[in-house]
Amino acid sequence: MVEDYSKFGPAYRNFKVKEGVYVPEPVAEFSGDNPFTRMAPIRGKYKDIKFDETYPYLDKSLKFKIWHFLIYLATWIVGFPVNWIRYGLMIEGRKKIRQNRKLFANGVMTVCNHVYRWDMFCVLQAMRFRKAWIPMYAQPFNGKDGFLMKHIGGIPIPENRSGLRKFDQAFDELASRKQWIHIFPESCSWNFYAPLRPFKTGTFNMAYKYSLPILPLMITFRPRTGWRRFISKSEPLVTIHVGDPIIPDVNAPRKEETARMRDLAHITMLEMAGIVSNPWPSNID
Repeated sequence: MVEDYSKFGPAYRNFKVKEGVYVPEPVAEFSGDNPFTRMAPIRGKYKDIKFDETYPYLDKSLKFKIWHFLIYLATWIVGFPVNWIRYGLMIEGRKKIRQNRKLFANGVMTVCNHVYRWDMFCVLQAMRFRKAWIPMYAQPFNGKDGFLMKHIGGIPIPENRSGLRKFDQAFDELASRKQWIHIFPESCSWNFYAPLRPFKTGTFNMAYKYSLPILPLMITFRPRTGWRRFISKSEPLVTIHVGDPIIPDVNAPRKEETARMRDLAHITMLEMAGIVSNPWPSNID
C-alpha cells in the first residue's frame, strides 16, 4: 500500500517513494508554492557587512588561513562525531570518489540537498578530508554563524554588480588552483524535508564555465533506533549517498548543457533517495 504523504501539507503533493523508504514527519510547515523560502532566521546581532567590491571574497590573510585550518580541525574533531552520535551518519558509495580520483584531479563540484544544520559536515565527511569552497547567501554572514560560515570555506554571493565581479574573480582563481567547490542547488535549508526541491541553474553554469565534473550527493533519512532514541525524538537519522559523476560537454551550447546537467543531477538524486514521484520539477527559475 502506497502511503499518502499529502497529509503532510502541499509541499508533499503527489510525493511517492519506493517501498521501505523512510519519510520523517515534517518538523515545520513548508511552502507548497515557493521552494526557495528561507526558513532559517539570521541568528545573533546583525553586523551589516557590505558585500561589494571591498569585501575579501577570497581572503588571503594570515589570520584567515589560521582560522580556516582551526575550523577544519574542529570539524573533524567535533563536527563529525556529533553527526555520528546524534544523527547516526552513514555514507554509501564513497568508493566512487576514490575510483574517479583521476577525473577529479583538476577539481570537482559536489551538489547535495540542503536538509539540516549539519549537512555540510556530511558532505565533507563523504569527501574524505578534502576542503571545499561554498557559495552561500550573503545575509546570514551578518549573524553569529557568519564566522563559522566564512572559515569553513563559505563565500557570500553579493547582490550588486561590483561585488559579483570580485566574487567571480575569486572562483576563477579557485578553479585555476583545481580546488573543490560545493553548492547546495536548492539554495536554502528545509530541515528534514524528504522531497527534492528545484535547482538553481547558476550552479550548473559554474560547472560548465570551469569544466568541472559534478558529483551528486543525496541525504536521506532513517528512523531512530537503539540508544539514539534517547538523544532526540523529533529528528531522524541520516545517510548520505554518493552518485556517479556527471561530465560537462563544453562543446555543447552553454544553455542546453547546463539544463542537461541540472536535470540529470536532479534525476540521479531522486533515484538515490528512492523517490518515484516528486512534488517539484528540476527547475523553476
